Amino acid sequence: MAFCPKTLDYEKSPYTGLTRESWLEACEYMMEGIFANIASFSDPVVMPRKETKVTYPHSADAVWEFKAEYFEGLTRTFFIAAPLIHSNPEFTANGYRLRDYYKSHILRSCTKGDPVCVGTFDELVELVGDKNRTFQQTVETCALVICLWICKEEIWDTYTKAEKDVIAKFLSDYAHANTVPQNWRLFNMLDLAFLHMEGYPIDEDIMRCHGQAILAYYAGDGWYRDGHSFDYYSCWAFNVYAPIWNQWYGYEKEPWLAKRFEENSNRLMETYDRFFDRDGFTNMWGRSNIYRNAATSPFDGNMMLKNWTANPGLARRISSGSLMQFMSREDFLYKGVPTLGFYGQFTPLVQGYSCAESPFWLGKAFLCLHLPADHPFWTAKETNGVWDKMGEKEVTVTALDGPALCVSNHQANGETILRNGKVVKRMTDQHGMWNYSRLSFNTKYPWEAEPKGTEPGEEAMTGLVESQQYVMKDLTSGEIERCNVTFWHGQKDDVLYRRQFFNYCLEKESHWIQAVNLADFTVPCGIMRADKLRMFRYTADLTLGSYGFPDNGTEVIRLERDGAKAIVLKGHDATGREKQMAMTVYDGWDDIDLIHSEGTNPDSEKSIVIYGKTRREKPYGYEPFVLISQVITKESLEDFAEDEIFPVASIRYTDPQKCGGYGPITITLKDGTERVIDFDGMEGKMML
Repeated sequence: MAFCPKTLDYEKSPYTGLTRESWLEACEYMMEGIFANIASFSDPVVMPRKETKVTYPHSADAVWEFKAEYFEGLTRTFFIAAPLIHSNPEFTANGYRLRDYYKSHILRSCTKGDPVCVGTFDELVELVGDKNRTFQQTVETCALVICLWICKEEIWDTYTKAEKDVIAKFLSDYAHANTVPQNWRLFNMLDLAFLHMEGYPIDEDIMRCHGQAILAYYAGDGWYRDGHSFDYYSCWAFNVYAPIWNQWYGYEKEPWLAKRFEENSNRLMETYDRFFDRDGFTNMWGRSNIYRNAATSPFDGNMMLKNWTANPGLARRISSGSLMQFMSREDFLYKGVPTLGFYGQFTPLVQGYSCAESPFWLGKAFLCLHLPADHPFWTAKETNGVWDKMGEKEVTVTALDGPALCVSNHQANGETILRNGKVVKRMTDQHGMWNYSRLSFNTKYPWEAEPKGTEPGEEAMTGLVESQQYVMKDLTSGEIERCNVTFWHGQKDDVLYRRQFFNYCLEKESHWIQAVNLADFTVPCGIMRADKLRMFRYTADLTLGSYGFPDNGTEVIRLERDGAKAIVLKGHDATGREKQMAMTVYDGWDDIDLIHSEGTNPDSEKSIVIYGKTRREKPYGYEPFVLISQVITKESLEDFAEDEIFPVASIRYTDPQKCGGYGPITITLKDGTERVIDFDGMEGKMML
C-alpha cells in the first residue's frame, strides 16, 4: 500500500501539503512495514530479499557478510527510527517499543559473543585472514553515531557507563582502523568525533589526516569527487557528514577545515535545488540509486552549520516532493520494505555491495526531523525556486565546470535534464556506463538498461541499441563498442561540448580510439544534438537511442517533413501518468526506428526505445560527419506542435559539401533561435 499522509497544510505547503507531522507519519509507515518482518524482539533487522544473485550475502560461508547485513539493517533503519523515537518515545511497531528494541540491539551488535554481534574489527580480520581489509561495518558505525546523537536522551543517555564503554570500544576500533580512500573517510571522522564528544580518547592526527584528505577531494561548485566519479555521494555523504562533523568537532578543534566545509556546503546550496524538477523529483543517476530521496539530505546538512544559507521553504518543498516521488507509488515496497530498485524491483540497477537492507540509506532524508518544529525548515512557506520565475517555454541552464555537470530546468514540461562529463569506466562495465555515460539523465524518464528486442524482427538489434547512448558496430571486426569515457569541455554560447570515446583504454593512444564530439543545446521540451564523428576508420554502423518509454499500451506515430524523420510515442507510466516522447533525426542519419523491451525499464515491465541509425562504409570517405537529432518529452497526451517535433528552419555548413567536416555549423530554429556549433578549440581544453 502506498503512503498517504493524513496531515496536510496547503497554506504552509502549497506545492506538497506536507508538514513535519506528515513526515513523522511517513516514519511510522516505514517502521510498521519494517517491523512486520521481525518475528521476535530478539531477531535482527533482516528483511525479505527478492533479488538473490547480485546482492549480498553472496555465500552461506561468508559469515562476515551476514554480520554486515545485520548491521546495515539495524543502523540504516535507525535513520528513520531515531527521529521518531525522539519525537514519540513510546511509539510501537508490531508490538515492540522502538526505543527498547534499538537500545537492546545496538548494545548486542557491539558485544562480542552475542548471537547478533555484527563483528568487532579484530574478529572480522581473523575471519577473513586479511588485516588490510575494509569492512561494511565502518559505513554503518557512522549511521549509528548520528542516530545515537539524534535520540541521545532516549537511548544513549540511558546506557550504564559499562554499556557505553562496550559500544565506545567497538566504535573506536573501527574509527582508528582501515577505511576506503573516498567518502568512507567521513565515517571514521564522525566515529572519532562522537567518541571525542562523549569524552573518549581519540588519535587527533588520524582525524586530521582524514579531514585534509576529504577537503582535497573538493572539485568546486559545492561538489566533491568520490573515487573518480561525481554522483550523489558528493551530496548525501560529503555534504551531510562534513556539516555534522563541523558541529561535533570541527568548529572547536579544526576551525580552518570547518570553515572550508561550511563554505563548500553553502556553495552547493547556490545551485543544488536545480538538480530536482518542478515536482521535486530526484534524477536516477550515478551508483546506489536504491538510496533514492537521500539526495535531498544536503539541505538538512547545510542547516546544521553555524552560517547556513539554504532556502528553507524551497528545501522543504524539494524534500517533500522527492519523498512522495517514491512513497506514493504502490510498487515502492516489497513485503513492507523498499525494493532493490528505483521504483519497483529493478535488478539492472542493483550492485553487489548492497543487501536487502541497503535501501534504508534513504532514511537520511528523514534526518531533517532532528530540526525542531519551530525551525525555518518547517515554518517557512514552500517556494519552488527557478520554477516560480520562468516563463512558459523558458529553460534555465546551469553548467558547473568543477564537477562537469550541466542541469537544465524545462518549464514547458516541468522536467530537469542532467548532462555530465568527467566519466571513466572500464569498457566491460556496462552497468557503470548505464549509471554515468548517458548523454542525458531525465527526472521523469529514468535510465533504461539494454533493450531486448521483443517484437518480431527486432531481435537482431538487441545489443546494438542503448537508451541515450551511442552504440557502434565495427563493420570490419564485428566488434560492438560503447562510450565508456566522457571528457568535458564546457558550455560556450549556450552549447555544451563534451567528447565520448568508444572502448577507451590506456593501452591505445586516443588517435586509435573511435570517438564522437558532443554538442547539444536545450529546446523548451528537451535537448537537440549536433554531434560530430571523430573516427580513425569510418566503417561502422551507429545507433543513438531516446530515453526509455514505459509501454503500458502505446500509440506510435511516424512522421516525415522535408527529409527529417520522427517517431512520436503516446502512453502512460505504471502509475497512469500521461507520457509523450518524440525523437527526430536530421542530417547524418539514415533512418529512425524503435525497439521494444521487457524488464529493462525502472518504471514499467514493458518499454520502448526510439533510435536513429546510420552506416559509414568508406574508411576515409568525405561523408556526413555531423549527426543532428532531438528528443523531446511532455507529461500529457496533448499533441506536440509540428514546429516542436520538426523545429529546424535551416542548417548552414561551412564546407560546400554540407558534411560538417570542418568549420562552424549554424542551426536556426523556426522560433528564431540560432545556435552555432563550433568544435574548434576543444582539443586544448579536455577535462577529466
